[in-house]
Amino acid sequence: MVTDTTKPEVTLPGKAIWNYRPNLPLEDKSIFNLRRGPLEGLMLIWHSWLPISDRLIVVGVSFLTWYYLSPTLETARTFSLDWVAAIYLRNLAMIVLLAGGMHLYLYTFKMQGDRLRYDARPFHKKNALFTFSSQFLDNVFWTIASGVTVWTAYEVLGLWCYANGYMPVLTFTAHPVWFVLWFVLLPLYGVFHFYWIHRVLHWGPLYNRFHSLHHRNVNVGPWSGMSMHPIEHLIYLTSIVIHFVLASHPIHFIFHLQSKVLLAVSSHAGYESVTAGEHSDSGLKVGDFFHQLHHRYFECNYGEPEVPCDKWFGTFHDGSEEATARTRVRTKEMRKR
Repeated sequence: MVTDTTKPEVTLPGKAIWNYRPNLPLEDKSIFNLRRGPLEGLMLIWHSWLPISDRLIVVGVSFLTWYYLSPTLETARTFSLDWVAAIYLRNLAMIVLLAGGMHLYLYTFKMQGDRLRYDARPFHKKNALFTFSSQFLDNVFWTIASGVTVWTAYEVLGLWCYANGYMPVLTFTAHPVWFVLWFVLLPLYGVFHFYWIHRVLHWGPLYNRFHSLHHRNVNVGPWSGMSMHPIEHLIYLTSIVIHFVLASHPIHFIFHLQSKVLLAVSSHAGYESVTAGEHSDSGLKVGDFFHQLHHRYFECNYGEPEVPCDKWFGTFHDGSEEATARTRVRTKEMRKR
């Protein structure tokens, strides 16, 4: 039997659609791609962390948070306004520094211009679709009023549960290998969880009532990542339930929450990378064109590339016009139901 290995011709969207786009069509970079060997899969994991990545930075932040900016488990054994308020103010400061700092650098002062920016259109102003008729103010309000509050509530509950024996504690001394593996496995589990809860949120009643608030943002910025309805925030962060089942350390729990929140900010930056100026070739990868396609076309790319649920279940958009056509057909079919 002779197998035709030639790839079908793919039509790619041009500059009229995107100010910047990575090489298209998007490749399957999942570690679960069985066509590549295990060594290449391990290298993909390696490069997702090192030499430096936003994920690795969050690990460092989570250690600093636990050792210097969190109550001891003895303190957390009893609810008290002082330590709960301290966690809220710490989380508020983190979100303002990250989202606010990225917005100032990229959009207010435009330190790298529109270089590596996916969609160069301005954010909406005087648009009644958004709270306060402003996309920026809308995003800031929902990120702080709902996002920081729900994030803090989960963290406070988790620390209280650790302190009172309702969540099993794992230490580095007792299980050093498992302690380290948690940091590698939690993001993969988080992607798998995100795909399924995201698909649920696109179910008509939940989408119209809750998730549509986040999807007001077709052209996203740093404040868009955590701009959600309170119910969606509650659902989005439910991946932390795994800590009630499997033993972990409070550092893992804090890392889990911070990665879901802080990396949502960076991945919605609207830029592929943050660089040291408009003409610099070096920078930190932050943006996610895979998810940018979801905000543009809605019913595709519900997950993230590392765990290829979208490939497995037929919702993958690779950036081509053929994929856009398939997505639009699926969207029409979904709306008829």
